[in-house]
Amino acid sequence: MAELVVIFIGAALINNVVLMQFLGICPYLGVSRTLSMAKGMGAAVIFVMGISSMVTWMLHHYVLDRFGIEYLQTVAFILVIASLVQFVEMVMLRYSPALYRALGVYLPLITTNCAIMGVALLNIRDGYGFIETIAHAVGSGLGFVLAIILFAGIRERLDRARVPEPLCGTPIALVVAALLSMAFMGFSGFAVADMFGL
Repeated sequence: MAELVVIFIGAALINNVVLMQFLGICPYLGVSRTLSMAKGMGAAVIFVMGISSMVTWMLHHYVLDRFGIEYLQTVAFILVIASLVQFVEMVMLRYSPALYRALGVYLPLITTNCAIMGVALLNIRDGYGFIETIAHAVGSGLGFVLAIILFAGIRERLDRARVPEPLCGTPIALVVAALLSMAFMGFSGFAVADMFGL
């Protein structure tokens, strides 16, 4: 249990997929204009990241590895992720059309969100077991949500702030993203196991 806590907190804060590993920057910058859009995208990413990590782990260990066809890993993982994103799109369209319209083109971009693919590959590379894979995926998903919600909240406040004209829009967003990334670098010195006495 202690190892799962370390993996979870490490994935959410210390090795934050967006702010420390720089994966998933496209939806991070594109869908963080409002807090409601960021929350919707975050929920979709957590769902897809968690389920796809479990499915890709099983696919790798029970099919690709068993039959010696690991070279198909990238193609197989992309197919799994794309299928899950289609499922999320259908559910959102059915139960939350407003959020579906608000996310627009960024919802299909989850298919090519390198954070989801990166987490699936990291689970295999780091040799995580099935339960560890779930902890890492959910921790990474929550780290993505934390990053995008913090960023969206700051961007909403910046819309009402007096920003020098050359920095308006994307330039100030990139400055804020860099500052958030630097702030999260402070977590890299923490030893999670020592923090919790594990």
